[in-house]
Amino acid sequence: MKLEDVKVIGVVGAGVMGHGIAQVAAKAGYEVVLVDISEEVLKKALELIESGPFGLKRLVEKGKMSEEDAKACMARIKTSTSLDSLKDADFIIEAVTENADLKKKIFSQLDKICKPEAIIASNTSGIMISDLATAVDRKDRFIGMHWFNPAPVMKLIEVVRGALTSDETFDLTVELSRKFGKIPIEAGDGPGFFTTRFINSWLVEAVRLFEMGIGGIREIDEMCRLAFGFPMGPFELMDLIGLDTALHIAEYLYEETKEKHYAPPNTLKKLVLSGYIGDKKLKPGSRGGWYDFYGIKK
Repeated sequence: MKLEDVKVIGVVGAGVMGHGIAQVAAKAGYEVVLVDISEEVLKKALELIESGPFGLKRLVEKGKMSEEDAKACMARIKTSTSLDSLKDADFIIEAVTENADLKKKIFSQLDKICKPEAIIASNTSGIMISDLATAVDRKDRFIGMHWFNPAPVMKLIEVVRGALTSDETFDLTVELSRKFGKIPIEAGDGPGFFTTRFINSWLVEAVRLFEMGIGGIREIDEMCRLAFGFPMGPFELMDLIGLDTALHIAEYLYEETKEKHYAPPNTLKKLVLSGYIGDKKLKPGSRGGWYDFYGIKK
């Protein structure tokens, strides 16, 4: 398959990452089928694509997009609660929660539903691609495509080959990433790849420093922004990506590597177990994130 053969992009998972990926694909001119098991999540996803903090309305307000183009972009996005709706998709991007068993179940289903030439990409932030590929027969057309949050803004896509990913699949994924307006960079297939190992070390260390009383949540966030030029601090980032996601990543890296500095801090576990899994606007059912739990005003 060549780039010009890609007409329909499937996105599985309409949460924080999935709706952003769908927006980027539609903005690049592709027909998009966005799938989730929840009609409520799909409705919220469309609202965020249209009017969210990184949505099309903001682009129109900033003069970066016309109203007509924004409407056309929205019209290119179809939603569904059935994976069967992806039977004609050319390139499918999975963006569900960071759970290997769930992802493999979805990939196994997609492998049977999708046309033989279709490529399946996982947006996993760190589960080995060679592991996830065990769920499909099309191992040559299976690849890692790790996006960053917020997907409409962040430029990097970490492209990860599995042991049996073909050169054709890799090259097409790189080309498609560029068509999306992103910068693809290859990373090796190991637990956490590069970026997740790096960011996890930063996030868990920030929590440990908070636990030790070295700095408060707001203060650590502000110091990271001012000292390092980061757009947001570690606690703000966890509120955005989800504390549950941060916990899953830490647990996975620790389990796979047995390196103590990857182990999740107790405070992070406590918040997730108590229902504080991130920004309530982005995580349905969440009681909030770090700032909400500790009653800190942003």
